This record gives sequence, structure tokens and C-alpha cells, in this order.
Amino acid sequence: MSTYTNAWTPTNQHKESTRLYQWMKKHRITNYETFHEKSVQDIEWMWDEAVKELEIEWYTPYKKTLDLSKGKAYPKWFVGGELNACHNALDKWSEDVQKKDATALFWEGDNGDQAQYTYAELRREVDTVAHGLESYGITNGDIVTIYMPMIPETLIAMLAISKIGAVFSPAFSGYKADALAARIEASKAKALITADGFYRRGKTIHMKDEADLAADQCPSLEHVFVVERSGIEVDWNDYRDLPWSYLRKNETVYNSVTKNPDDPFMLIYTSGTTGTPKGAVHTHAGFPIKAAFDAGICMDVTKEDTLFWYTDMGWMMGPFLVYGGLVNGASIVMFEGTPDYPNPDRLWELVERYEVSHLGISPTLVRLMMKHGEEWIHKHDLGSLKVIGSTGEPWNPEPWRWLFEHAGNSKVPIFNYSGGTEISGGILGNVLVKPIQPVTFNAALPGMDASVYDETGQPLQDKVGELVLRQPWVGMTQSFYKDDERYEETYWRRFKDTWVHGDWVKRDKEGFYTITGRSDDVLNVAGKRLGPAEVESILVEHEAVIEAGVIGVPHNLKGEEPVAFVVLNPSSHKSEELMEELHRLLHHKLGKALAPKEIYVVNDLPKTRNAKVMRRAIKSAFLNRPSGDLSALENPETVNEIRSIGQHLSSRP
Repeated sequence: MSTYTNAWTPTNQHKESTRLYQWMKKHRITNYETFHEKSVQDIEWMWDEAVKELEIEWYTPYKKTLDLSKGKAYPKWFVGGELNACHNALDKWSEDVQKKDATALFWEGDNGDQAQYTYAELRREVDTVAHGLESYGITNGDIVTIYMPMIPETLIAMLAISKIGAVFSPAFSGYKADALAARIEASKAKALITADGFYRRGKTIHMKDEADLAADQCPSLEHVFVVERSGIEVDWNDYRDLPWSYLRKNETVYNSVTKNPDDPFMLIYTSGTTGTPKGAVHTHAGFPIKAAFDAGICMDVTKEDTLFWYTDMGWMMGPFLVYGGLVNGASIVMFEGTPDYPNPDRLWELVERYEVSHLGISPTLVRLMMKHGEEWIHKHDLGSLKVIGSTGEPWNPEPWRWLFEHAGNSKVPIFNYSGGTEISGGILGNVLVKPIQPVTFNAALPGMDASVYDETGQPLQDKVGELVLRQPWVGMTQSFYKDDERYEETYWRRFKDTWVHGDWVKRDKEGFYTITGRSDDVLNVAGKRLGPAEVESILVEHEAVIEAGVIGVPHNLKGEEPVAFVVLNPSSHKSEELMEELHRLLHHKLGKALAPKEIYVVNDLPKTRNAKVMRRAIKSAFLNRPSGDLSALENPETVNEIRSIGQHLSSRP
């Protein structure tokens, strides 16, 4: 039996109105399990029907949906077809009488600046920049790194690069020079697009300073195009720097170039725990179709909706926002700032102002908002919300219920969504034709042949194991950039013809999935596997604890033992009594053998800008080991606090 009861159950009317149900009904299937089974037994049928349902336009129709002659690790989709990602996200809507004057983009800056573009207006901007890029020698197959805040020019650049047949490589806007340079150098990018600076929490971030330091290390760069966002004075290199305005001189129409389905359109780097970043290669008929499918068919984004995912363009959910929204003909919201500045209700203010129907956030962000109290939510009319999306990390029950009850008024479904950069979207989700429980996922998404394996490759039920995929899917990364060996070693070598994703998951008898953490985060305590999220969820049950992070550290007898770090509510304070209460709670829920013996109170946990807790940063700091690339951290000072705790302990006699 499942641990949780259903929190949301669709009415028949709601279920039957969804795009997913309507699609199933076309194929005379009304039961999701039956439909999913068909979708993974015949993946060619599944994705052939999916591109029809999404109304993907082809310059040349494909002759064969799937070619597996090179094996499951290297599928070739839509053989013989021709298309362009920009055409399907923008051009076709700009030429549609009913859609061209509809809003494609709502944008808001940290400082309150606002702008919006219709599909027709966005097309004109993209065409102009496409001409400009071409005039500076950017051409078919060239790689252009985008190191930008969330501003309209970021979206315009992405689409223009795809339009001319080049490849964009988005980098997180918070990276420091070395992290940015590593990605530029790995891809041998021909150009970099950046900004002079941008605004964050009322401060001006000097972005070009970091871009210059990175560019100095990268001889492949011929041009650095600079958007004037903040108007601050910047150093200027006359040999490579060019104002963004230089790209905006030719206002004639530019028709998207014809591309093969497996031609790269995006190269996005993931930050590995060790080693150099991995460059996931995504194609014109890969990422945009998977993102659009998950947003449109699974999350029910329609042409009348507005999608807003709080993210950065350097994270996978940034491009997901773009293609998940625009390929479906919806409006998207891009936001430069932070969700609790200048007031704790900034996020909810945006939802109300832009009548957001689909809001995407992370569990950590919700825990941050909980600190401020629900009264900030209740100040706003959130009646436009149809779905709240959630990704980035496992949930704890308390924050999930808080979001569901206060932001969703116990009526709006929370679409837990888990996959990754190399997936182009999700493996597991909460499909809207089935009941939803807190924390869990109610299904593997259509076309995703997911299972849970033990160490020998046998399927498990009601036990924690490795999340695997037994069939390829549209959107699967086409290897790592110039590194097939690392790609195969990462995903394909453990079990034959099986993708091992790296998540530790349990599937119960009712078909609900629970993610307990990354496989490499899982603790092995005296031979028993323990997911950090399992321990963290117990700690945040206590009213004094707002966040928790759990790591495993070496132990002579047990192999590993858990150590916990907690952030307290502003109204709570560390005391012997509180620590005893937390220990009792852990002993009661886990047993004394598995419960952390040490709990440390800290001011905050290390997080990325999209509010994802970095456990590896906690572990390396506490053990006083090299931390690797931490430039994605929003709050690097937290690492120093944890490191000082570890150093103090190690200095004890």
C-alpha cells in the first residue's frame, strides 16, 4: 500500500477535458495504464502520433519514424524528414492569422521593467538578429554560447541561432569566469552573447567582467556580442566586442533554414560531481518535441495558456519553458529577478499580473516561501492557475501540502516532474487523468519505458532501486559532445540495452513512484541503503525546521553514517531541548541504527539559483575536501559555514 492518500482526484469533467485524455480517446483508449503500455510497446507508433498531435510542421515529411541500426544508445528519429525548431516555435504562429497578434512573451525585470511581444513582433526581432549573426560569419553548425540573464534578448538570440542553422549553448548566468570558459572551450564556440550587467535583488551584477575573463581564455571566440541591459560602464575589446545593436540593422524577413531531424540545435552542459562538464547534444526534432509533448499533452498547456517556470536559461528548464510554451502556441513568462524581492510575494504577484496558468517551481523554493508565511500568497488572486509544476529535487510532505493548500487552494494539481538535461524533459510525472498524492509521481510519462531494477538488473516493486529506461525516446541526448565513451559509460554499460538514469526510486503496488535521491547520494549504512530525502523529510516534519540537508560520511564500522544539517524557522532557536526532540523523532521514524547522530544548525544550505540544494557542496565542505565547480551556487557563504563546522570537529583532540 502507498504511504500517502490521494490529495487530488480529477473529476470526470476535468479528466475528459485534458489534451492527454482527448488524445487517448482518439485511439479508443480511456485507461492510462493501457495507453502507456501501448506507448512503450510500440514507440514508433507513439512518437509518430505525438508529432501529429503537436502539429509539428515538416519541410519534408519523414519516411521512417525510427532507425535503431546503431543500437538503442544511438536512435535515429524521423528519418528523411526536414524541419527547423525555430519554425515550429515561432514562424508558423507568426504566420497564423489567429495567433500572430497573440502574446508570445511577457517579460519582467528585477527592477520592475516590463515588456511583451506578440508572435509577429518576436518574429521580426528574431529575423533581424538572424541576419545580423549571419553578417558576422555565424553560419550552419557554428556554436554560439549564450551567457545572459533572463531578458528578451536571450530568447531572441536562441531562436535566431536556430533559425540560421547554428547551435546555441546556454550557460548559467551566475557562472564565474572559469566555469564559463570551461564550457566555451569544450565546445570551441565561435561567438559569445552576453550583457553588460543585470539586476538582482536591487543590485547591479557586472556580467561582462566575468565574460571578459572567460573570453580571454578561449581562442576560438571571434566575437562577443554585448546587450546593454544595465547601462554600466564596461571594458571594451575593439578586436572582438560588438554592441547588440550591430545585429539589428537588417529588418527583412529571414526564413528558417532547412535542417535534418538529428542536426544539433542546442548544446547544454551539465555540471558533473567530478570531471569536466558533460555536453548534452540536442537536436531540432529532439528537445523541442519532447519539451512540447510534456508541457502540452502531459501538463495540458494549450494555445490559451501562459507558462511560467522560475529558472535560468542555463538550466534545462529554461529551454523547456521556451519550447514547451511556444511550440504549443502558448504565452511564456520570463523573469529576471528573485521570487521574494523586493517583497516575499513577488512570485505570486507575477502569477496574478500575467494570469499564469502553469507555474513551475522547485521544492526548495517552496520551503523558502514558507518562511515568509502564507499571508503573502493570500494577498493575490491566483485563480488563473490550472497546474503547478515542480522539478529539481525530491519533495518533503510538509512543503508539498503547504503549496497545495495555500497556492492551489487544495484544487490545483501539482505536477511533480522528474527527468533531466539528457532526457529533454521528464521520465516520471503526475498525469492529470489519475489521482495525485503528495511527494510521489503517479505515472511514467507516455513513451517512457521506466522500470526499477536491483543490482542484478531484475525489476523491483515496493523496494528502492535504480530508475532505468528500457527503450529510447524522442529527445534523448545524442551522446555527449565529442565524447561517446563517456556517454556510454555514464548510461549504457551497467545493463544491456538499458539506460540507467542515476535516480534511486521506489514504485509501490498502486503504481506510484517515489524518488529518494540520486544514486550517488544514497547512503549505505551498515549494509542498509538510505536515501537522504527520507531523512530530510522526517526532520522538516518538526515545526521548528524549515529545511534539511543530509549527507553520508565515512565510518569505520558502518561504512557510512548520516550527518544532518538543518535550517530553523525564524521564530525558532537552537536549544538542547530542540536537538533532543529532533533526535527522538529520527529514532522513532528510522530506528537508532540509521538515524543521524549529529545534527548541525546552519543559517542556510548551499543552493543553485533555481533553488536546488547541492548536497555534494555540503559533503565536500564538511569533510574539508576540494569542492570542484561551485560557481552555480547562489549563496557560496553557506559552504564556508559548513566547512568551519567540519574543521572545528577535525581539530578536536
